[in-house]
Formats: sequence, structure tokens, C-alpha cells
Amino acid sequence: MPDPVLLDLGTGTGHVPRALLPVLHRPVRIDLVDVNESMLEAARAALEPVRGACTVDVFSGAAHTFAPAAPGLAPTLITCCRSFHWMSRPEVLSMADRVAAPHAVVEIMGGGSLWTHKADWTAALRELIQTYLGEDRRAGTRSTYAGPGRSYGDDLAGSAFKQVTEHSFPVARAWRPQDVLGYLRTTSFARRALFADRHDEFEAAALQLLQDHARGGVLKEDAVFTVLLARRPGGDA
Repeated sequence: MPDPVLLDLGTGTGHVPRALLPVLHRPVRIDLVDVNESMLEAARAALEPVRGACTVDVFSGAAHTFAPAAPGLAPTLITCCRSFHWMSRPEVLSMADRVAAPHAVVEIMGGGSLWTHKADWTAALRELIQTYLGEDRRAGTRSTYAGPGRSYGDDLAGSAFKQVTEHSFPVARAWRPQDVLGYLRTTSFARRALFADRHDEFEAAALQLLQDHARGGVLKEDAVFTVLLARRPGGDA
């Protein structure tokens, strides 16, 4: 089997490829895709100390428009985390079928959101956000969130990568209050732009709330991280 080529869609600041690097077998190339150029540069910088001998390249644009930089660079592993919700999923999976190696694996993963997590501190935080932004969960400056019309498993089953297995992993996270504020700035439901000139006010209130709920300076989240692995029928991955 050829050495791995990783394609990470909606890479953000590069957490997925950075987490995968220790377990990939001699990756020769990593392609990072995002619509946000500043996040792409942050991802490239985060990977620089740990990438070893592999090439890291960035592609600025919608995930479904990605094309390999040159022949022979077909990805063997295509990953996408929570951002899959916001993508044109059928078009993304069609793109994956066009560009991926015959034995490639598509990996869709996610661990939920602090908006939906059931704990006293997340419920209080959600209520605080709602006092500023309204009852509905925001999804950008002008719209609200709607759940996916069908499951990601169904999306994959309707694509070329219809051989799907699901794996669930319990995850215990410990958040510092300041880390939660940093996370919120990256979300669609509590990003800075939604609050206009009240963002500093919101963050001060949120920090106080989180500090009041923290035990020993820590907020606990018991979550489940779900990984969908999809292959073309008969694919040898």
C-alpha cells in the first residue's frame, strides 16, 4: 500500500491532522482545506513542528471545489470533523470520489457541542447566550441552526463510500473557564461577530458564570466522540 496522503476538510486550526500524525504510517503529504485563510495559516504553523518529512499544503475554498495539486497526489484518507454539517455534503462526497485513491477511507467525526451537552454549567452558559442572541441557536449573523435533514451515515451510504462502520468513544474533557471562551469564539452560535459591540460584555459575564460553576478551576464534560469510517465497496483499506 502506498504511503498515506491526508486530506483534511474544514481543517480550522489543524487539530485533526495534528492528532493523526503520530498514528499515520509515514505520511508523504497533508492537504488542509478551509474557507478561512487565517485559520489555514494557523493550521500550517501548528503542524510545522511535528510534520516530519511530509509536505503540508493549503487550499483556500469550499471543500467540494478541492482538486489535488498534481497527478499522483490522490488522498488515501479524507477527514472532516464538525464542519461537515455546514458543507454541501453530496458535492463533498462526489469530490472525494473523484480525487481519492481506490483504497481510500473517508472519516467523518464529531463529539457534539457545548450547546447540546447536558450539564449544569453548559445549561447556564446556553441561557446566558440566549439572553444576548435570542432563544434559537444562531448559525451565523443572519440565520439559525437547523439539524441535518438526514444522518451523516445516510449521506455516506448514498455516496460511492457506502461501506460504513461507526465507532463511539467516551471522552472526558476538563475545561478551564478561559478555554471555554476561546472555544465559543470559534463556534457558529457564539462567535464575536454575533454580539456586535456587546461581545466584551458577554465574555465578562460568561467568564464569571464559568468561574462560579468550576470546581477547582475546572469544568467537566463527559461526551461521546463518534467516528464514521466509509469505504467504497470492495475497497481494501
